[in-house]
Amino acid sequence: MATQDIWFADGASYERIMGTWSRLVGGVFLAWLEPQQRQRWIDVGCGNGAFTELLVERCAPMEVQGIDPSEEQLAFARTRPAARLAGFQQGNAMALPFPEEGFDAAVMALVIFYAPEPAKAVAELSRVVRRGGTVATYIWDTEGGGSPTYPVLAEMRSAGLTHPIPPSLAASRKDVLLDLWTGAGLQAIKAREIVVQRTYPDFDDFWTTTLLQPNVGPAVAALPSHDAEQLRVRVKSRLAPGLDGSITCTARANAIMGYKPT
Repeated sequence: MATQDIWFADGASYERIMGTWSRLVGGVFLAWLEPQQRQRWIDVGCGNGAFTELLVERCAPMEVQGIDPSEEQLAFARTRPAARLAGFQQGNAMALPFPEEGFDAAVMALVIFYAPEPAKAVAELSRVVRRGGTVATYIWDTEGGGSPTYPVLAEMRSAGLTHPIPPSLAASRKDVLLDLWTGAGLQAIKAREIVVQRTYPDFDDFWTTTLLQPNVGPAVAALPSHDAEQLRVRVKSRLAPGLDGSITCTARANAIMGYKPT
């Protein structure tokens, strides 16, 4: 069984980088699922609990279990109001520490391409939900340029700079997600795009926030100061400010859902 590497190990930094984005796209995702209240949920790859908190707020669940490989992220999640209901524990998406058919719904939020074996992760999601239960995910369409960090990553690539990529990046594509859900034997599969926008107060806030990304910050920090400044200038030229200097960015996620056969 492959191990699951930890990409984000600072809950506070993740909240600044992705918390707002996660809630924006997660709200659309949950509305699309049309879940019933009083259900038992598992949130796999829950990170610092941003989506878990939304789930507790929007879905009135009976139970929520959050699983993540990063104990640092989980420590942040346990400080959230959602912890009054949700349990958070360390675990591997490809070997979930729960028996079969213990949940009504299993979800992964912005996670699936970090799993070295995404097919195994989907099989595990299906294993732990009851017959007729929901298995769903959403992930940034990174290969299609839908990531919130795309303006920076595109300029890095243009400059010949390399950066870490998730081990299963292809799982960001809708066709690959459809193959994964079909391969897991799930039924009544539906997929969609979710487009959201986030506004930063100014370019400096966008830039410093994006540099907290583990696939961006270290690569930029390794550049000579002149090259780093040139990269910053090129990224800034991509983003048209509002009249107040604010920067509005658009991101796109692919979402998929299906049901375990009855």
